[in-house]
Amino acid sequence: MSAGPVLGIDDLPIRDELRGKSPYGAPQLDVPVQLNTNENPYELPEALVRRIAERVADAARTLNRYPDRDAVELRTELAAYLTRTGRHPVARENVWAANGSNEVIQQLLQTFGGPGRTAIGFEPSYSMHALIARGTGTGWISGPRREDFTIDVQAAEAAIAEHAPDVVFITSPNNPTGTAVAAETVLALYEAAQAAKPSVVVLDEAYVEFSHRDSLLPLLEGRPHLVVSRTMSKAFGAAGLRLGYLAAHPAVVDAVQLVRLPYHLSAVTQATALAALEHTDTLLGYVEQLKAERDRLVTELRAIGYEVTESDANFIQFGKFEDAHTAWQKILDRGVLVRDNGVPGRLRVTAGTPAENDAFLEAVRALKKEQHA
Repeated sequence: MSAGPVLGIDDLPIRDELRGKSPYGAPQLDVPVQLNTNENPYELPEALVRRIAERVADAARTLNRYPDRDAVELRTELAAYLTRTGRHPVARENVWAANGSNEVIQQLLQTFGGPGRTAIGFEPSYSMHALIARGTGTGWISGPRREDFTIDVQAAEAAIAEHAPDVVFITSPNNPTGTAVAAETVLALYEAAQAAKPSVVVLDEAYVEFSHRDSLLPLLEGRPHLVVSRTMSKAFGAAGLRLGYLAAHPAVVDAVQLVRLPYHLSAVTQATALAALEHTDTLLGYVEQLKAERDRLVTELRAIGYEVTESDANFIQFGKFEDAHTAWQKILDRGVLVRDNGVPGRLRVTAGTPAENDAFLEAVRALKKEQHA
């Protein structure tokens, strides 16, 4: 097939709101220390790898058939995990699962957003909320944060009252800043959202297992328009699995099934996730190690002289830099890849293994000396 005329994306008849945009993605560079994508740095334990192989082998025998469309066994085990760790009873009917938390978000916006509807998030926050909103034809409203990256409740309530969005996103811990959100803030914004529309409030807890605080899962009680979104990519060390899930009122679970693709979760995905859930205690042990390393990085960065945002995640936002991208490049030149999220004057580093973190600290110490030379 000949290449034909030279075309770019914007030469195609794409939707107007997609013109001039770039796909989501972090740089994937071959460097010794990669601390830019909030992955869990620990490989899965051999016992779990063997269990995955066993479960996938069983699933492979019936790959001529469609998988369990409703993922009943997986949702049952996810509910048990949430009940055990979230201080709140959760039943299978309260849980839905999809290919990563991004598909969960997409399904929520397909159900409750869409053309003629709007969603609001408080930025800087997880950029995929806005990107998926755009992809589903949902109007996006950028809500305010304070200079310390916490949510200004009064300003947020005013924005919700003004715009009456159909979907409200609250991210705790927040990406890229790492800041957690108090229960009182979530309750205030939930009440504001119900008064304005009412609308669905999505509490994105992708990093909650790393938090100093408990999950806000108990807030689901008596709040049918509240949804808690989770992932197995971070705490479970399973970014390659692509398994996200939500907890909500059973009516919400029923509603998202109106837009899900048929048999959207493969038998292999379900088998792998079920194997991981059998090894929860071991995987959460790795989380405790990462929390300790995260706290060490915070202490060391401050001792070096950097400004650090309080973090409840497995990553840390630090600065300030006159030119964050130049600082990012100089850290990269020393063999360490961190993330430039576009937050003015700041970069983000993922907590890695002790050796990776030592390499990062050596790089930023050298950068600080260079800046003061």
